[in-house]
Amino acid sequence: MFEGIDPAVSAWVMTTATALIAALAATAGYALLIKLGYRLIQRRAIARDFLEQCDTAGGVVIFLLTLQAVWHAADDGVPWIAATRHMNSLALILALTWAALKATAAIGDVIVRLNPAIDGRHHAARKLETQARFLTRGLTVLIAIIGISAALMTFPSIRQLGTSLLASAGIGGIILGFAARPVLTNLLAGLQIALSQPFRIEDVLKFKDEWCWVEEVTTTYVVLRTWDLRRLVVPLQWFIENPFENWTRRPTSLMGPVFMWLDYRMPVAPLRAAFERMLEADAAWDRTIGTTQVVEAGEHAMQIRFLMSAGDSVELWHLRCRMREALLDFVQREYPDYLPNVRARLSEAPVPTAATPAAEVGDRPPD
Repeated sequence: MFEGIDPAVSAWVMTTATALIAALAATAGYALLIKLGYRLIQRRAIARDFLEQCDTAGGVVIFLLTLQAVWHAADDGVPWIAATRHMNSLALILALTWAALKATAAIGDVIVRLNPAIDGRHHAARKLETQARFLTRGLTVLIAIIGISAALMTFPSIRQLGTSLLASAGIGGIILGFAARPVLTNLLAGLQIALSQPFRIEDVLKFKDEWCWVEEVTTTYVVLRTWDLRRLVVPLQWFIENPFENWTRRPTSLMGPVFMWLDYRMPVAPLRAAFERMLEADAAWDRTIGTTQVVEAGEHAMQIRFLMSAGDSVELWHLRCRMREALLDFVQREYPDYLPNVRARLSEAPVPTAATPAAEVGDRPPD
């Protein structure tokens, strides 16, 4: 069959055919194992999601690994075998890097799903999610750097360049350190934040007079979601160097006031009783704080503070708004005359002029 073909070409064709048949057979066996695995874990959603994220990358690795075994077992005299081995090695390194990235991301997702933020475990769940997301992204960067470096080192010229760089690593390291200082600073800040946990995913922060939720934490920056759904991207180093408020650092419950200015004739007791009834009827109140106090006495009216508490910042905001509306409705309906008034006293005394000093106008006896 191959009598009229060059022996070198015939050897290359046979080696290639053998490699393809072996790779397809190994991939078919891998596919059967994956199918069997899906049947065994069909009722376990988390394990199924993990397998779905990794099965394609694993199949590519098995295919290329089988090809690589056949290429290395082939005779060195086969044409183009050296270039084929090198290209297959390069593809295998990239496939392994891809598989490692997929597995790392899948492990992070599994950790988060195994620890949902259910009632009573919000803090632990958010803490674990923040650490898992940060470590996953850190490993992703590390794996990508290692994979690309390994792929480049398969080229002799790049390997020789790397040896030369290592020989001059002293000055080069200093130059590289200064050039990459902002990136390295944020990476170290991210590591510090992941370990010390000054905030977690979905924590409520006050950032430069902005009320924000922590939406995403990466290796170099934090994405904050404002109340009007804007996104603020802040470098991690900012949180290391500047103070900020974390409203949900330990307990998520918060206190908040509602202030009202009312006339001095307004009785406080019925207002306090009405406020307590309103709190009892509202499901957002956590029954921790509910007080009514006169906190200021101004020139024309008194200021009353209604202090309340709720389970988290969102519920507290809506609770304050509802209480403010209900209290205004109560005062308008029950005590409409006791809203703030401006009082003035009319006097019939003549107005002093420049020719008549005020003391003379007020002290002059009647004729």
